[in-house]
Amino acid sequence: MSFLLDFLPIVIYFLLIIFLIIGIILGIKLIITLDKVEKVVEDVNDKVQTLNGFFHIIDYTTDKIAFATDKVVDTIASVFNKLLFSKKNKKKKKASE
Repeated sequence: MSFLLDFLPIVIYFLLIIFLIIGIILGIKLIITLDKVEKVVEDVNDKVQTLNGFFHIIDYTTDKIAFATDKVVDTIASVFNKLLFSKKNKKKKKASE
Protein backbone atom coordinates (compact mmCIF):
# COMPACT_ATOMS: atom_id res chain seq x y z
CA MET A 1 0.00 0.00 0.00
CA SER A 2 2.83 2.32 0.75
CA PHE A 3 4.22 1.61 -2.70
CA LEU A 4 0.99 2.87 -4.35
CA LEU A 5 0.94 6.00 -2.20
CA ASP A 6 4.49 6.80 -3.30
CA PHE A 7 4.22 5.70 -6.93
CA LEU A 8 0.76 7.01 -7.90
CA PRO A 9 1.49 10.76 -7.42
CA ILE A 10 4.64 10.37 -9.54
CA VAL A 11 2.62 8.79 -12.37
CA ILE A 12 -0.05 11.52 -12.13
CA TYR A 13 2.55 14.30 -12.17
CA PHE A 14 4.30 12.67 -15.13
CA LEU A 15 1.02 12.45 -17.07
CA LEU A 16 0.16 16.07 -16.22
CA ILE A 17 3.55 17.20 -17.51
CA ILE A 18 2.96 15.29 -20.76
CA PHE A 19 -0.50 16.86 -21.16
CA LEU A 20 0.96 20.30 -20.48
CA ILE A 21 3.66 19.81 -23.13
CA ILE A 22 1.09 18.54 -25.65
CA GLY A 23 -1.15 21.55 -24.87
CA ILE A 24 1.73 23.97 -25.41
CA ILE A 25 2.64 22.33 -28.74
CA LEU A 26 -0.98 22.39 -29.92
CA GLY A 27 -1.30 26.04 -28.83
CA ILE A 28 1.80 27.02 -30.82
CA LYS A 29 0.54 25.14 -33.90
CA LEU A 30 -2.86 26.82 -33.50
CA ILE A 31 -1.24 30.26 -33.39
CA ILE A 32 0.80 29.49 -36.52
CA THR A 33 -2.32 28.24 -38.32
CA LEU A 34 -4.31 31.34 -37.32
CA ASP A 35 -1.52 33.57 -38.66
CA LYS A 36 -1.67 31.74 -42.01
CA VAL A 37 -5.46 32.04 -42.10
CA GLU A 38 -5.19 35.75 -41.32
CA LYS A 39 -2.78 36.23 -44.24
CA VAL A 40 -5.17 34.41 -46.59
CA VAL A 41 -8.12 36.50 -45.39
CA GLU A 42 -6.16 39.71 -45.89
CA ASP A 43 -5.18 38.60 -49.40
CA VAL A 44 -8.78 37.81 -50.29
CA ASN A 45 -9.89 41.14 -48.81
CA ASP A 46 -7.32 43.01 -50.92
CA LYS A 47 -8.51 41.24 -54.07
CA VAL A 48 -12.13 42.03 -53.27
CA GLN A 49 -11.24 45.69 -52.73
CA THR A 50 -9.65 45.83 -56.20
CA LEU A 51 -12.81 44.33 -57.71
CA ASN A 52 -15.08 46.83 -55.93
CA GLY A 53 -14.19 49.52 -58.47
CA PHE A 54 -15.02 47.18 -61.32
CA PHE A 55 -18.36 46.27 -59.77
CA HIS A 56 -19.11 49.95 -59.16
CA ILE A 57 -18.53 50.65 -62.86
CA ILE A 58 -20.81 47.75 -63.85
CA ASP A 59 -23.49 48.93 -61.42
CA TYR A 60 -23.32 52.49 -62.72
CA THR A 61 -23.49 51.28 -66.34
CA THR A 62 -26.49 49.03 -65.72
CA ASP A 63 -28.28 51.87 -63.93
CA LYS A 64 -27.76 54.17 -66.91
CA ILE A 65 -28.85 51.49 -69.40
CA ALA A 66 -31.97 50.80 -67.34
CA PHE A 67 -32.72 54.53 -67.22
CA ALA A 68 -32.31 54.84 -70.99
CA THR A 69 -34.52 51.81 -71.72
CA ASP A 70 -37.16 53.13 -69.32
CA LYS A 71 -37.20 56.43 -71.20
CA VAL A 72 -37.53 54.64 -74.56
CA VAL A 73 -40.36 52.44 -73.26
CA ASP A 74 -42.14 55.46 -71.75
CA THR A 75 -41.86 57.35 -75.04
CA ILE A 76 -43.18 54.44 -77.08
CA ALA A 77 -46.02 53.89 -74.61
CA SER A 78 -47.01 57.57 -74.67
CA VAL A 79 -47.02 57.60 -78.49
CA PHE A 80 -49.09 54.41 -78.53
CA ASN A 81 -51.53 55.87 -75.99
CA LYS A 82 -51.89 59.07 -78.00
CA LEU A 83 -52.68 57.05 -81.12
CA LEU A 84 -55.26 54.92 -79.32
CA PHE A 85 -56.97 57.76 -77.50
CA SER A 86 -56.98 60.04 -80.53
CA LYS A 87 -58.80 57.35 -82.56
CA LYS A 88 -61.29 56.79 -79.73
CA ASN A 89 -61.87 60.51 -79.34
CA LYS A 90 -62.44 60.90 -83.11
CA LYS A 91 -64.95 58.04 -83.06
CA LYS A 92 -66.78 59.57 -80.07
CA LYS A 93 -66.88 63.00 -81.76
CA LYS A 94 -68.24 61.50 -84.99
CA ALA A 95 -70.85 59.50 -83.09
CA SER A 96 -71.99 62.53 -81.09
CA GLU A 97 -72.29 64.74 -84.19
